[in-house]
Amino acid sequence: MPKTILQKAVFRTSPGRLYELYMNARLHQAFTGMPVKVQKKVGSPFQAFGRMLSGKILHLVPGRTIVQTWRSVNFRKSDPDSILILNFSKVKGGAQIELVHVGVSDQDYLGVKKGWPKYYWKPLARYLSKPGRG
Repeated sequence: MPKTILQKAVFRTSPGRLYELYMNARLHQAFTGMPVKVQKKVGSPFQAFGRMLSGKILHLVPGRTIVQTWRSVNFRKSDPDSILILNFSKVKGGAQIELVHVGVSDQDYLGVKKGWPKYYWKPLARYLSKPGRG
C-alpha cells in the first residue's frame, strides 16, 4: 500500500530563494550535482538526477508552493505517480521547507524517505553555507 512521507527542513535563507533553487534547473543542478530539467510552468515535465526522477508540474505559487507528480525509476510500471507538495515559509532564523510526499510506492518508500535528507536537505544546506549563496 503506498505510503506518505512528511518532512521539514530549515535553512538560513528566504522562502523565495528555496523555491528558486528548486525550480531553476541551473541552481537545482548546482546543489544536487546531477542533471535537472524543470520549468516554472504548470503542465511541464521535470526530470532530476539524470532521469532517475520524473514527473509533471501540477501547481505553482511562486515563492511558496510546488505541487508535482513524482516517480523514481524504482517505481513499478503499474505504480501510479506519487504527489509531491513542497511548501516554503519564513521561520525564525530563515526559511522552512515542508514536504508532503503522498503515494510513494512500497518498494521505494525507505529509499525515498532517506533520499530527501541525503540528496536534498544536506546538499542544499552545504550549498547555502557558502558565501553569497543564501
